[in-house]
Amino acid sequence: MNHPISVAIDGPSAAGKSTLARMLAARLGFLYVDTGAIYRTVGLFVYRQQVNPRDEAAVSSLLDTLQIHLRYEDDGLQHMYLGEEDVSNAIREHLMSQYASDVSTLPSVRQFLLSMQRSLAASGNVVMDGRDIGTVVLPHADVKIFLTASAEERARRRFLELQERGEITPYETVLQDIRQRDLQDQTRATAPLKQAEDAVLIDSTHHSIEECLCIIGSLVKSVQMKPISRSHTQNGDNG
Repeated sequence: MNHPISVAIDGPSAAGKSTLARMLAARLGFLYVDTGAIYRTVGLFVYRQQVNPRDEAAVSSLLDTLQIHLRYEDDGLQHMYLGEEDVSNAIREHLMSQYASDVSTLPSVRQFLLSMQRSLAASGNVVMDGRDIGTVVLPHADVKIFLTASAEERARRRFLELQERGEITPYETVLQDIRQRDLQDQTRATAPLKQAEDAVLIDSTHHSIEECLCIIGSLVKSVQMKPISRSHTQNGDNG
């Protein structure tokens, strides 16, 4: 193919999107973009400014002062920065999940980050994960995946992840937060979480990471073998 290949992986919180996307990108030699981390960074910024993350006017007034960017360090991972501060660990605190969810409902925030995400995709072959990548950010992605799992399984994974970081949060609290996040993501007015019509559904509840990687890898390989030129670009309409 004569254009950068884009893989969009969408799905609910804690479905394993980031882990799968990161491993897929490494295997394919693609750039990996974790858009959830970008929204978490905005959430952290809003939190530090002591602003209500659901207050559109208040959050919008902060965007002109928001200095956010990502870098790929020697460890090969995406690191998020606020100004010159590496906040990659800070944004993973449990509270930031809710802040990210809240700011992601705001149209001004989504519009603010849209061009940034599309520019990253236009720079080369990319694997990008989030909640509206295949429906809004990259509506013409070559491969679209909707990755999901049961709420209970996702809560179990997030609970273990928090434990590994030394953050003790009861499982029932994590499960409640997962369900609340699902509801908020699916019902927000702007770019709600939903499966794109042309996305492949993968339920990872009973599938290993390796099995999911094989499925997606096969889809990407089939795209790479097609000598087809698209007449549109990733910076087209929002679908």
